[in-house]
Amino acid sequence: MPSWQSVGADAPWIWTGLSTVVGVDLEVRGMADGMAARILLVTGDAAESLEVLYPYQRLREEGYEVHIAAPSRKTLRLVVHDFEEGFDTYTEKPGYTIPADLAFSEVDPGSYAALVIPGGRAPEYLRNDPELRKICKAFFDADKPVAQICHGPLLTAAVGGLSGRRVTAYPALEPDMQAAGADYQDAEVVVDGTLISSRAWPDHPAWMREFLAVLRSKAPVV
Repeated sequence: MPSWQSVGADAPWIWTGLSTVVGVDLEVRGMADGMAARILLVTGDAAESLEVLYPYQRLREEGYEVHIAAPSRKTLRLVVHDFEEGFDTYTEKPGYTIPADLAFSEVDPGSYAALVIPGGRAPEYLRNDPELRKICKAFFDADKPVAQICHGPLLTAAVGGLSGRRVTAYPALEPDMQAAGADYQDAEVVVDGTLISSRAWPDHPAWMREFLAVLRSKAPVV
């Protein structure tokens, strides 16, 4: 079965159509979600496109209001990570762009019911941001639902949120997870209380299914 990349190469109009659809959707995001419970998605440049856009759109489909926070209010440049034959690791290509709704310094963690941390390369540098570290720690201290995927657990590890917890992450992060005191498990999704982890975008269905189950219990849509 052809990958997204090969399909796009064979039919360039698909990429134009998708970009247009995403662009229109982003222009109207949040307008119909006035009374929905709020979810914060934290990310930055070089985040994985699917790992940002899939939870963003799926959660809005469910009725939640989703805000994207980044180091500053700007247009974020996402990337596409794919798995290609002959490579010992994933490949990276330019992906979509998406605007950040607010900067980390503007975030009030108390006004959000849950946190989503996509992967890609963004968490590698975001874990050093003092404002984001405070945000992440606030969610753990309040035991609010946190969904992390791929390299996202680098952030939660940096704030001490994984000690004694069962998690999964991109497989290459197993030593990092163990160093953070976590019980690393190689599974498509691992649920430890309000912490929901997955390895990468192929695990999206299981990741969102379990996250939504927790949200419906802890933070249902109003």
